[in-house]
Amino acid sequence: MSKRLVLFDFDGTLTQKDTLFQFIRYYHGAIIFLAGLAVLSPVLVFLKLGLLDNGKAKEIVLRFFFKDTPLEIFNSRCSDFAQKRIPALIRPSAMLRLSNALKDQSKVVVVSASPENWVMPWCNSLNIQCIATRLQVVDQRISGKINGKNCHGKEKVTRIKEVLSLDDFDQIIAYGDSKGDREMLQLAHQVHYQSL
Repeated sequence: MSKRLVLFDFDGTLTQKDTLFQFIRYYHGAIIFLAGLAVLSPVLVFLKLGLLDNGKAKEIVLRFFFKDTPLEIFNSRCSDFAQKRIPALIRPSAMLRLSNALKDQSKVVVVSASPENWVMPWCNSLNIQCIATRLQVVDQRISGKINGKNCHGKEKVTRIKEVLSLDDFDQIIAYGDSKGDREMLQLAHQVHYQSL
């Protein structure tokens, strides 16, 4: 029996919107979220223009909104977000592909640049493996920094190979929607780019 691996990017592929900003709004409310975006607008412009690394930009945003937040409180809100908000953000067509892959007994893995704190609880609810960005914790508080590297671009491949032996699979299928997924897509026999 052939073994199939199906890799899904999360933000923009499985979801209709970027969950980092959706989570910030969920956590802090619309007023603080919008005020924060106004303050951080130069960072977002530099990111859009390619003048700032994706990981560095993410750390600036995380520090601004979450530095020194107790881990227990942060993770509790992440779990709530995963349960109450993420399902409405999932593309129906993506959920169908994911469900079909599970029915076919494929190994399904979500690989995300978003923090595992809210991606993993959603994945766990479906018994799907999660590989995502890890946040640094100091004295049981969110520091606002990333632990290791942002799970984006080449780092996605590095993290995949850390936990999976790709030679164990006869077929690899990958879904992505941005340049941050390109290296992961190159691992696949069957590529779906911006097609969900």
